[in-house]
Amino acid sequence: VQLQASGGGLVQAGGSLRLSCATSRRTSSNNAMGWFRQSPGKEREFVAAVSWNGGSTIYADSVVGRFTISRDYGKAAAYLQMNSLRPEDTAVYYCAVNRRALPTRQSSEYSYWGQGTQVTVSS
Repeated sequence: VQLQASGGGLVQAGGSLRLSCATSRRTSSNNAMGWFRQSPGKEREFVAAVSWNGGSTIYADSVVGRFTISRDYGKAAAYLQMNSLRPEDTAVYYCAVNRRALPTRQSSEYSYWGQGTQVTVSS
């Protein structure tokens, strides 16, 4: 099972980035997908998740109104559009596939993880 996250980079505060996560339909077609992030010295934290069909989404309070998660069922891909980025958004972002069809916040409910992509927001 492979998840390939991409789209990270360096951006100034207030800027935008779009992260992508590619997987296989066999891996993700009936499963929710999510994004988590981890900063140095901190635990991995939930960012956003989307249901198997894209119909339901949940977000961490810190990103509501700024980030949007979506997925392309046909491409077995998930995306995280990040706007109004802040220095505190700086982290390695990971995509993951959930064991369930509906999105959840607990990392323990995600079976497969990508390698992470670095997002750095400068002030």
